[in-house]
Amino acid sequence: MNIAIVGTGYVGLVSGTCFAETGNQVTCIDIDSKKIDQLISGKVPIYEPGLSTLFERNTAAGRLRFTTSLEDGIRDAHIIFLALPTPPGEDGSADLKYILGVADDLSKLIKDYKVVVDKSTVPVGTSEKVHARLSQNLDPALFDVVSNPEFLREGVAVNDFLKPDRVVIGTSSERAKAIMKKLYNPFVRQGNPVIFMDERSAEMTKYAANSYLATRITFMNEIANLCDRVGANVDMVRRGMGSDNRIGKRFLFPGIGYGGSCFPKDVQALAKTADENGYNFSILHAVMSVNEVQKELLAKHIIRYFKGDVKNKKIAIWGLAFKPNTDDIREAPALYIIELLLKAGANVSVYDPEAMDNVKQIFGDRIAYGSSDYEILEDSEALAICTEWSEFRNPDFSKVKNLMSHHAIFDGRNLFEPKAMHELGFYYQSIGRPRIA
Repeated sequence: MNIAIVGTGYVGLVSGTCFAETGNQVTCIDIDSKKIDQLISGKVPIYEPGLSTLFERNTAAGRLRFTTSLEDGIRDAHIIFLALPTPPGEDGSADLKYILGVADDLSKLIKDYKVVVDKSTVPVGTSEKVHARLSQNLDPALFDVVSNPEFLREGVAVNDFLKPDRVVIGTSSERAKAIMKKLYNPFVRQGNPVIFMDERSAEMTKYAANSYLATRITFMNEIANLCDRVGANVDMVRRGMGSDNRIGKRFLFPGIGYGGSCFPKDVQALAKTADENGYNFSILHAVMSVNEVQKELLAKHIIRYFKGDVKNKKIAIWGLAFKPNTDDIREAPALYIIELLLKAGANVSVYDPEAMDNVKQIFGDRIAYGSSDYEILEDSEALAICTEWSEFRNPDFSKVKNLMSHHAIFDGRNLFEPKAMHELGFYYQSIGRPRIA
């Protein structure tokens, strides 16, 4: 098929590349000429494992191309995917100006039948708004609007797209249904379902899934905080809970809060949708409130350890991205921790395998940046671990100890065993587990 992807952000670029990998002709469109020039020159602007390999193969084969012209990009397309930003507004609602703006433009450009697909995460009722915008200048017989939410996890997005757990498609059109089924058949050959439903249910499904996962994370963070108070070990609690097949093992790991581009925005948007419809979604409001506090937890532990005085103390931070295997720092807990430590007068040194350049754009020379995890430990008085990159899981603790001037580790991702840290001679504080002095 000929496919157009409007928007070359995270979702658009991964989707376009993976569609090309299964033999489709894909044109990615973006108004950012610098980004398009970068893509044409063969440079992938985001870090995502496995993406560069597929990108190079499909651009070389001529199946994946890029343009700034919407008219050129959609001319021969059977399907047009809208993979555009939906940033949260001041009131928490998703801002649809980019999607509706492109719909306005498409209404003047479409000449033959096309399926227009909302790939972005959008509030319930968006497909109807897109349909109304397209109908301004188009005969409704020339298009169908479909909701096809993405379920990509950063760090494993390529695998998620090529081998999806499920594909959700919202449409009331049999013609569009047949086209979308044909498109996704190569991705579900192992039998995972393509689930067809109405457009509103498809839009709700994405928000419901992300909000539920964010709730699980937040619940375990609350359990961990209570374990701290009562002397229980959250690792034991987690294993006991996870062995119940009604609950399962996933998303039960406590930490320093969720971040990224999806969970914060989607929880906020779903709560706003509920408010607009006269329903108080109290669980989601609690989830957001708890998460804001949790993201600052590690900084407060550090300041409390030093009896409120961290002025001019060197604090090292391992990990800046909101999760491993990505350079995405949107709503990353590390950013909140750094800000609190700076306000308290600490000297902060940081290291992350992929996210350093993005953090430099925020903090500039207010913090120091190392070229390795060990480099920033020299003469540091505390180490905070904010992202569970694999390279942090098994460090040379003798080297760590020799480099640090004071041996205190604050582990926001529970990477190490408290008993082992005790034997190594560290002060060690993690999330919901016994402190080791």
